[in-house]
Amino acid sequence: MKRTIFSSAAIVAAAGLLTCSASVLAADRGAPATRTNAVTDTYGDISVKDSYRWLEKQGDPQVHQWSVAQDKRTRKYFDGLALRKPLFDALMGLISASSSSYYDLHTAGDKIFAMYNQPPKQQPMIAVLGNAADPAQAKIVLDPNAINTKGTTAIDWFVPSPDGSKLAVSMSDNGSEDGSVHIIDVATGKQIDKVIPLVQYPTGGGSVAWKSDGSGFWYTRYPDASQPADRQHFYEQIYFHKLGDDPAKDSYVLGKDFPKVAEIALESHHGYVVASVANGDGGEFAHYVIAEDGSVKQVSRFEDKIVAATIGTDQAMYLVSRKDAPRGKLLKLGMADLDLSKAKVIVPESEAVIQQGGEFGGSPVVVTKDAVYVREIVGGPSRVAIFDHEGKPRGTLPLPDVAAVDEIEALNDGSLLYSVKTYLTPPYYARYDEKSGKSATSKLAQTSPVSYDDTEVIREFATSKDGTKIPLSIVRRKGTKLDGSNPVLLNGYGGFSVNQTPKFLAPATRLWLDAGGVFVIANLRGGGEFGEEWHTKGSLTFKQNVFDDFAASAQYLIDQKYTSSEHLAAIGGSNGGLLMGAVLTQHPGLFKAVVSQVGIYDMLRVELDPNGAFNTTEYGSVKNPEQLKALYAYSPYHHVQDGTKYPAIFMATGETDGRVNPMHSRKMIARLQAATTGKPVYLSINSHAGHGIGSSLSIKANQTADVYAFLFDQLGMKFQPKK
Repeated sequence: MKRTIFSSAAIVAAAGLLTCSASVLAADRGAPATRTNAVTDTYGDISVKDSYRWLEKQGDPQVHQWSVAQDKRTRKYFDGLALRKPLFDALMGLISASSSSYYDLHTAGDKIFAMYNQPPKQQPMIAVLGNAADPAQAKIVLDPNAINTKGTTAIDWFVPSPDGSKLAVSMSDNGSEDGSVHIIDVATGKQIDKVIPLVQYPTGGGSVAWKSDGSGFWYTRYPDASQPADRQHFYEQIYFHKLGDDPAKDSYVLGKDFPKVAEIALESHHGYVVASVANGDGGEFAHYVIAEDGSVKQVSRFEDKIVAATIGTDQAMYLVSRKDAPRGKLLKLGMADLDLSKAKVIVPESEAVIQQGGEFGGSPVVVTKDAVYVREIVGGPSRVAIFDHEGKPRGTLPLPDVAAVDEIEALNDGSLLYSVKTYLTPPYYARYDEKSGKSATSKLAQTSPVSYDDTEVIREFATSKDGTKIPLSIVRRKGTKLDGSNPVLLNGYGGFSVNQTPKFLAPATRLWLDAGGVFVIANLRGGGEFGEEWHTKGSLTFKQNVFDDFAASAQYLIDQKYTSSEHLAAIGGSNGGLLMGAVLTQHPGLFKAVVSQVGIYDMLRVELDPNGAFNTTEYGSVKNPEQLKALYAYSPYHHVQDGTKYPAIFMATGETDGRVNPMHSRKMIARLQAATTGKPVYLSINSHAGHGIGSSLSIKANQTADVYAFLFDQLGMKFQPKK
């Protein structure tokens, strides 16, 4: 390999890694002593030493003992905070007083199915409603709280049969997202047929698409335990299951030629199934159509830059293309001849970005017999454009200012239900009548004890290092004084083309505002808010732009007198956790406190984990010289410097996390505790939680209480619960 980065001596010096094989007292006094045992890795002709490799060994008794000691120390800290319990009590009170909510709608026949959340129950359920979408007539079909009274069994996703008589449901335990599919009879709520294992995992996800007569379904399947370990959680393929058959004898359909990191999503449309196959997490897709007879036709390849596809009632395929159109254009192709070269552009690229999918997956394009609805985004807020079947504009769906739409569900009575989310009002579904063109709030509307009547959201722009304007959504109480003294919490993500769109602010944000805080969301590069170019300028060898954007956002808030470094905190999770690790190592004096949840920190070893291999199309690989150079240049773990005054840091992870290996948090915390001359560095490890998806309500509430108790304490904020 060509030498592309610093000498081995420079790397070791920059990383400041300890190399002795002994227990070393942390510079962070009070932290558990952590032994070091250096291991050397070679990348081409350079060497990198890792003194905490032993902390990667999940299940090792010594790692477990270390983790328990860390968590015990963290719990002692929180137990000693007088405000921790009142904060938790206030949060649970607000959550419990919130109304039930519905989301992830699916229409089947004359029924509407939805995920149903009813605080203070630990897990969401599946409910069925009539076409009127009246919660008063809702019936619970499946309740995981009854299946597991501990609240640790979660529904990953579900798909109803076309006539609405059955549900295919993936369920998993302890936040693992390691799901098997259960077939549920809607009338009785009982399980029928055999459980199908290996359908869902956090690496490539999982999916089901029913045959139109409901006799069976296509589904995703991972290799079983008989296959080599390096194949498990990879090489996802498509199989067909006929109800009543032994799943072990289900027939293979497609996928042997897919990439190792394929992520498959299946959707049924008017007698066809669209199979969307992602090449890992970098935004490349291929699309296939499966006919009722099981025949398969490939429509697009990765290089075609088709990012979404659906089939309309007019027997035509609608495809979102980003080829020579980074913001997206809409193509139409007849089902009689699925030759992509014959597709015609019906909606050209515009200033708005056609989205790739919603919060709950699915195509951003919904086709009814009368119109085509396209979800678009402009820098964060979104809208829904309406066209006829040939692309002639018909306006937009009615929305409030600065709103987002994640779901559009066409009903069989000529109307649509679409979700509406804003920062300051509880979410609701609006019903749009195609004939009249009128929209009204449906009965599927959430209520909350939290009011933001005294709050405003303003949009301002920071200027990044290279001159790029970075949008900021600043949530503040009306009349907030810009005197540099406000506690500010800055949130960011910046990756995987994920959009930071408006959504109703959590109860914890209300408590933050009441204590004099300001909450800010930064739309960083790496997201999809301004199209594929915005995404690519924050991925692979351009990833440093994301960290520069966030640092510039923080500096803007200081310069504009919203806050100062003594009153500024940062928070992020997952890819946003990587962001936290990068900014605290690159700008240790910029923040007073940093919260990083389920983060990635060792960028030289991330691809060795199953989900990390999927991330190489977003982050890059150490096997590529230029990407290795970029990865090492910002890898947080390798840039912790001894004797540095780091901010107060709180990291949290879950032992069952299948998306980000918890070893990243263990190693990063150990390294920071050894190096810092600043505030304490805390780690919380939950044995019944994963990446946060599927965690019980009590776990989520306790984790949130920890975060805000830490922030209140470190920023010197007072909490006074309302009576």
